[in-house]
Amino acid sequence: MTGFSREAGATGATLWALEAKSVNGRGLDLRLRTPPGFDAIGEEARRVFSKALARGQVQLSLTLQRAAGAPKVRVDRAVLQGLLDALAEVRVPDGIAPASLDGLLAVRGVIEIEESNGEADPAALEADLRAALPRLAEGLAAARREEGAALEAVVEGQLAAISDLVAQAEAHPGRSPEAVRERLAAQVAALTEASQGLDPARLHQEAALLATRADIREELDRLVAHVAQARALLAEGGAVGRRLDFLAQEFGREANTLCAKANDVTLSQIGLSLKHVVDQLREQVQNVE
Repeated sequence: MTGFSREAGATGATLWALEAKSVNGRGLDLRLRTPPGFDAIGEEARRVFSKALARGQVQLSLTLQRAAGAPKVRVDRAVLQGLLDALAEVRVPDGIAPASLDGLLAVRGVIEIEESNGEADPAALEADLRAALPRLAEGLAAARREEGAALEAVVEGQLAAISDLVAQAEAHPGRSPEAVRERLAAQVAALTEASQGLDPARLHQEAALLATRADIREELDRLVAHVAQARALLAEGGAVGRRLDFLAQEFGREANTLCAKANDVTLSQIGLSLKHVVDQLREQVQNVE
């Protein structure tokens, strides 16, 4: 659920930039960083991003910069005219050149230079920022979708690994009733020989109970069902991260139970491998929206 998006523009002499970046998160956590006086833009951002995204920690920032504008030059015509009128009343002595225009313009107060204030109309600036927010949210969502496409392949690979391990456990000869019966019979025989005071009938009853508890049929069936459901969620698309997260927890419960029930070394190894893949799956689905 990581991604980055940027929208920038200019309103009057104000340059603005909106940036949004997201990292993984269980829910939607939108954090805003805007200059003072832009609370309305922050609230609009919450509304827009809440509709576009479902999960992730999203940080939104707004930066403003004053554009370097050309200065404005203004001639004070009243002052200039006053100078011209005064000169018209003065008799210029012989040998002195009459006043030139550039000389008059050099007189202080005739020309004024006004620096551009760089301020944009507040209403126009707010309108431009509001219009940019949906584009910003869509850009972030698109970046996250690209990551999601790659992530889907990773999750599908983990589901395939789980299916393979379930198939190995299903076909393992150690979980057959005959194999379980033989192991328990050998254990009962050893106990009977070691302690003559033990009741063989009682031992056989306990062995039968243990054999029932050691059956992993239900766990295997549920794991197969969970894999099918996870693949259906991936095919469905959209904001399925929370449901995948819950499903990953169910995978973990079944894998733990399988390991606890396994009465064969190889079956235990399969169970441990299954737990390892499930842990990887749980880690990855945290990144799914």
